Amino acid sequence: MAQLRPGREVVVAGVGLHPFGRFPDKELSDLALEAVVESLKDAGVRWKDIPIAYFGHVYYHGMSLGETTLSKLGLTGVPIVNVENACSSGSTAFWQAYWGIATGIYDMALAFGAEKVPRGPVTVTAEDAPERYIGGDHMMAGYALRARRYMEETGAPATALAQVSVKARQNASLNPYAHRKDIYSLEEVLQSRMISDPLTLYQCCPTSEGAAAAVLCARESLPQYGIDESRAVSIAAAVLTSGEYNGRGADHSAFSPYRTEPAALQAYEMSGLAPEDVDLVQVHDAASIGELQQIESLHLVPFGEAWQATVEGRTALTGDIPVNTDGGLLAMGHPFGASGIRMIHETVTQLRQEAGPRQVTRARVGVAQCSGAGDVTTVHILKV
Repeated sequence: MAQLRPGREVVVAGVGLHPFGRFPDKELSDLALEAVVESLKDAGVRWKDIPIAYFGHVYYHGMSLGETTLSKLGLTGVPIVNVENACSSGSTAFWQAYWGIATGIYDMALAFGAEKVPRGPVTVTAEDAPERYIGGDHMMAGYALRARRYMEETGAPATALAQVSVKARQNASLNPYAHRKDIYSLEEVLQSRMISDPLTLYQCCPTSEGAAAAVLCARESLPQYGIDESRAVSIAAAVLTSGEYNGRGADHSAFSPYRTEPAALQAYEMSGLAPEDVDLVQVHDAASIGELQQIESLHLVPFGEAWQATVEGRTALTGDIPVNTDGGLLAMGHPFGASGIRMIHETVTQLRQEAGPRQVTRARVGVAQCSGAGDVTTVHILKV
C-alpha cells in the first residue's frame, strides 16, 4: 500500500489533560476546555494563533461539540472538525491535524478529545442490530474469546493475563490523572467479579469521563510563534488504517487481534525506525489480553511471547519495553474520544523526561497505538 509522504516535519508543541474519572458536576465541554487551555499554555501559544481544530468524541451530547467547546475561548471563524471514529476518535483527530500540517495547508493545529461514557457494558452496533440480542455486541465477550484462544495457542496461564492488570495499577498509582489508582495483587485481580470468563472485573477497563488535547506545529514555524523548541517532540510517523478482508468472518479487532500489524509496518517504514528502537509504548488495552496482542502486533515481542515478557517484568517501568506507563485504559480509564490523545500526552511527557516517579530511563522513541470498532487502527511514533 502506498504511504503518503510528509512534506515537512511536524512536532507536538503542547499537551493538556483533564483527569479521568467521574465528574457529574461538569459538562463535556468543561472537561474538554480544561484540557485545551492546558495544552495552549504548555505550548506557549494563544487560542487566536490556532488556524484549525479537530475534536474527537463518540457519544451524543449535542451537535457540533467542538464548536460549542471552543466558542468559550472566543469566536475566531476557524474550521473546527468533529471526528467520530470509535475508540480511535481522538487519535484520528490527531492524525488529521498532523497531515494538515505535514502537507503544508496549516502551520499549526489543535487536536482534542473528550467523553462522558455511560456506565455499564459498551455497545457498538445500532439499537436494532441482531448482535444486541445474541450477545455478539458485548465488547468484553469478544475480548474473552481472544483470551481463551490465546491461552490455548500459547500456553499462557490466567495469571499472566492478570499480571497485565497488576502492572497497570502499579503505574497508575504514580499518575495523578488516573481513574483507578488502587494497587491490586495478582490474587485480588483473579478473584474480582467475573465479567466474561476468563476476564475478571479488574482485567476490564473502566468506562470513564475525561479529556485530552495536543497542539501540533510545523518545526520550521516554531520561531514564528515563540515556541520553545527544546520541549517540542517530533512526530516521526502518523498512520491510520481500517480492516481488510478476513476469511474468519470478523471485521473487529476484538475477534481479529493482529490487525494492528499493517499500521505498525507502515509506521516503521515512514519513520525509518524499527521495533528495537522503541523505548516505550502505549497500546489499546481495553482488556488485559489487548495489551499482550497489541505489543505482538507492533513486533515488540515475537507472536505468542508477550505473556512471558509480562511475567518476566519486561513491560514494567523498569523493563526493556515499558508498556502503558500511565496505567493504560485498564487503570487510566477509557473516555473514548480522549484516550488516543491521552496516549500522546503520556508519550510526550515521557520523552520530555517530565513523568516524575513513572519516568522511563533514557526514553527517546515512543509509540502510541489505538484501536476502534470497525477495525480502525492508528499508530503514531514520536521521538526526540
